[in-house]
Amino acid sequence: MEFTINEDQQLMVDGFAEVMRSRAWESYFHECDETSTYPEEWVKAICDLGFDRILLPEEYDGLGLDWVTLTAAYEVLGRLGGPTYVLYQLPCWDTVIREGTEEQKDTILSFVGSGKQMLNYAMTEPSAGSSWDDMQTTYTRRDGKIHLNGHKTFITSSMHVPYLVVMARNSDDMSVYTEWFVDMSLPGISREPLHKLGLHMDSCSDVYFDDVELEDKDLFGTEGNGFRRGVKDFDLERFLVALTNYGTAYCAYEDAAIYANQRVQGGETISRHQLIQLKFADMKVALTNMRNMLYEIAWKQDNGQLGRGECSMAKYYCSHASQLVVDNALQVLAGIGITGEHRVQRFYRDLRVDRVSGGTDEMMILAAGRGALREYREAGK
Repeated sequence: MEFTINEDQQLMVDGFAEVMRSRAWESYFHECDETSTYPEEWVKAICDLGFDRILLPEEYDGLGLDWVTLTAAYEVLGRLGGPTYVLYQLPCWDTVIREGTEEQKDTILSFVGSGKQMLNYAMTEPSAGSSWDDMQTTYTRRDGKIHLNGHKTFITSSMHVPYLVVMARNSDDMSVYTEWFVDMSLPGISREPLHKLGLHMDSCSDVYFDDVELEDKDLFGTEGNGFRRGVKDFDLERFLVALTNYGTAYCAYEDAAIYANQRVQGGETISRHQLIQLKFADMKVALTNMRNMLYEIAWKQDNGQLGRGECSMAKYYCSHASQLVVDNALQVLAGIGITGEHRVQRFYRDLRVDRVSGGTDEMMILAAGRGALREYREAGK
């Protein structure tokens, strides 16, 4: 297993690093965070270098690359301060290509290179989060149309994406879960923004569907396959969250290390004090473990060896390990980290959200634990 990237991958990484150093992006990110604005200007800049084409197959004008390349891209963008959590939609072409109709694929692929938000998935409801047994959103066939009714909540990006894939149950048979490709400009749709602890550059809202009229052509995938489709695509989503956690923590660590080697107290820099060195030892261990785990998972995926529950394990571990790093970094920065507008404050808020979004800690533990035991259950047969 290689822990280095090849020359082409390094050229891409260097290109992203150059974009990050091309201007003072942090003031822009701060403004976007304060105003809850999607940083489209930054996203467009990295898409100009092919970020959103990394996993897109070549037949769709993509680069057709792999998870290791994606990992290296997320690492450098996060390390240099990019809010990579706003990028989760961009590598996820496989779902649309696999499940979408030709019209749906053409619609979404038209966004390639634009940097604009385009699509997300709406499953969670007030009564249906980690379990979908109590999902209340339904679709009903009537008069040659499909009528969608229900209430989705905590839906990421939903204030601004032009399309949502909405999971609903057949009102005539509630055991049937189906997804619908919904144009968010249709009559009967309303959205109410939700304020979050962190991740302010991407929206979150309640979405209401009041007798929204759809057609059979709006079916996403096959009828009754909504539940299985959702589960199939969780791995990449959870892996992307873990990548963001790692990159964010790396940035905080380096900010703190630079400061510790400059801040003088008692005639010497605080980096000379053993208690400060202990914090950096703990941070370095956590970062090394995160990096090794993420590149190993990416390598396994690229070589057809990814096991069940491994991406859930990564999300669970990295969301906790990154919080340890950022908390220690904030302690090292002390007054300048707590006051003013230092970006580590934002990291601290952002990372706490990830222990809930994209699957709670508790669900990650269940998935990782079951995955770990499965191979031994099968070996004992």
